[in-house]
Amino acid sequence: MERFEGMVEGIIYENQSNGYTVCDASSGGHLYTLTGYMPGLSEGEKIIAMGEWKNHPEYGQQFSVSSFERIMPKTENEIELYLGSGILPHVGRSTARKIVELFGSDALQVIEEEPQRLTEIKGISKAKADEIHKRYVEQIGIKNIVVFFQKFGVSPSLAVKAYRTFGQGVVRVAEENPFALSGIDGFTFKVCDRIREEMKLPPTFEPRICAGIVSTLLNAAYLSGHTYLPKGQLVAQTKAVLEIDAMGVEDAISKLSLDGTLKTISYEEFDAVYLDMFYDAEKGVAKRLRDMSSLIFDIDSREMEEAVEKAESELQMVLAPEQKDAVFAAFENSAMVITGGPGTGKTTIINAIINIMKSQGKKVVLAAPTGRAAKRMSEVSGMEAKTIHRLLENLPSEGGRVCFARNEKNKLDCDAVIVDEMSMVDILLMHSLLLALPVGARLIMVGDCDQLPAVGAGNVLRDIIDSECLACVKLTEIFRQAKKSMIIVNAHRINSGQMPYTNNPEDDFFLVKCSDAESVGEIIADLCERRIPNTYGVDKVLDIQVLTPTRKTAIGVQSLNEILQRRLNPKNGRISEKTVGGCTFRIGDKVMQNKNNYNLQWTRLSDGEKGEGIFNGDVGFVSDINVPKQTMSVVFDDKKVVYDFLDLTEIELAYALTVHKSQGSEFDVVIMPIFDTHRLLTTRNLLYTAVTRAKKLVVLVGKEETLSQFVNNDNVQMRYSGLREKLIIR
Repeated sequence: MERFEGMVEGIIYENQSNGYTVCDASSGGHLYTLTGYMPGLSEGEKIIAMGEWKNHPEYGQQFSVSSFERIMPKTENEIELYLGSGILPHVGRSTARKIVELFGSDALQVIEEEPQRLTEIKGISKAKADEIHKRYVEQIGIKNIVVFFQKFGVSPSLAVKAYRTFGQGVVRVAEENPFALSGIDGFTFKVCDRIREEMKLPPTFEPRICAGIVSTLLNAAYLSGHTYLPKGQLVAQTKAVLEIDAMGVEDAISKLSLDGTLKTISYEEFDAVYLDMFYDAEKGVAKRLRDMSSLIFDIDSREMEEAVEKAESELQMVLAPEQKDAVFAAFENSAMVITGGPGTGKTTIINAIINIMKSQGKKVVLAAPTGRAAKRMSEVSGMEAKTIHRLLENLPSEGGRVCFARNEKNKLDCDAVIVDEMSMVDILLMHSLLLALPVGARLIMVGDCDQLPAVGAGNVLRDIIDSECLACVKLTEIFRQAKKSMIIVNAHRINSGQMPYTNNPEDDFFLVKCSDAESVGEIIADLCERRIPNTYGVDKVLDIQVLTPTRKTAIGVQSLNEILQRRLNPKNGRISEKTVGGCTFRIGDKVMQNKNNYNLQWTRLSDGEKGEGIFNGDVGFVSDINVPKQTMSVVFDDKKVVYDFLDLTEIELAYALTVHKSQGSEFDVVIMPIFDTHRLLTTRNLLYTAVTRAKKLVVLVGKEETLSQFVNNDNVQMRYSGLREKLIIR
């Protein structure tokens, strides 16, 4: 670590939200460029910075700052130069001279402690004196806060977030109860616990136990999809993490239940403990769907038959009997489900329903959980489909919870909502949708219940179907056109426990046999780079998606992405790149958002519309890397997002994705490694989900015996979800 001492001569760039700064500073008669997180820095300040010299290929030698501190001026001359630099509002060179002439070397102390005395100077009103004081104290405060949090490995940008939340009192908050910081994105339980250790607070510190319980339930929701945990499991898991006795955990559960943070519900076999937001969502969804189930519309059968015939004529199609049943059910019921595998005609039914509703003057809106699913819905229906978040007009989140402009007080303007890919909808999103649905409007839910459940918490589609609370049409017939695709035939074979047909040169489903997991990455890279593009004329990056069951091991996302990036977008001295946490991003890379961020701003390239919200699983391409501004631009379909370098932990390479993250998307070509992995991931529904993502070609790479293991393992990972029980309770 090297040391730099000098005076700031000019600010080249400053990110106000996180304090990242590029500045020129003088030292020893020379001018140097400094880069790093230096919040609140101003021209004229003297600083001591620790870091290292780096030689940037485009911008030359720079000092990369890892930590810094201001050197406050002491002599009258230094103070006058400092104040005269414009660092404080309403204070220029002449005013600075007057302040120093009146207060001498005590000038800064007067500004900090007795700002009302500044009014003794002509031209400084009480309001101006207050502004001068506020800005000065803020500068000093931010410096102290950044230095305080650096001891715990907290970045300056995260320290600034804490300051913006709690103000000058954030240090006191951290010292007294570091877990109060856990509501700030980035202050994980581990970070807060590290601060707690430094503060010498005991392991049995009550806020720590409460935060540990909440952290356990959140991990259960977002890592495993549970809306609750049995109390015994919650106590055991929290106890193991905190390394305390069970009694302390049980006492904290009681406390959190009393203040409403937790809800404890008695089921037959155990007590279930919910975080309040998941309990409220389940309860709200169940109540609204039960209410909707009792609302049956009286339709004229003959008129409906005529409407169906007219739709068939206009759309040039013929509906099969079970498809007609689905159309009739959509008009008879306030809420209903249409479920079936690929090739069973779900899209045809949607188009028929839209046609008839429009002919009746009804306003229909289409929605899907992801941008790609919405785009595909638009393409096959010929009308606009939105993500559910966009339909509900998501707003900046409050306390980590998503907010929507469309809600129980501001309903959607429609007569019917058709939602595709319902298997991906989690309990929180479902609750928000139902809150915004007008009374009397129809809700038509379309999805494949045999796919993997949502990435978020809950098992919404499966619970609704299993409850038998709503009308449900299950499509089983595979239509003639679909039977020509071996992808669809094999998807149904896999789903019924039969081995897929492979390697007919005339078909679209292949197994490339390979017994060595260590070499599978290079085989897949060769398929992407050369063999498949040359044979089928597809783009090696845009049209091909590698899917894998796991994140780690030789066939995992991390390993495959490294290999695929090296082959498909190799290092090039002319292409900008940025390395974050061991992952290197380059212009042209295929990347994915790995968490919901409701506050990320985007600009639509086609019309300039602006909005907020990029979501877990959205895939895009790196379009620009701006090193001076420390930003990276990513284009998701038609939306451009500019990320600060600090936020790049929310992005990962996406040449290879887990099957879970591919839900709701379709790709021309899917390649999947088939090797031994954890039994929970070697499942039939995971393979089925991967295969049904492909439109034109599936290539499996691996061992036939492992493929058989996938097909024969019909275990479905259990999710703790109480929606079904709430739906059947009358």
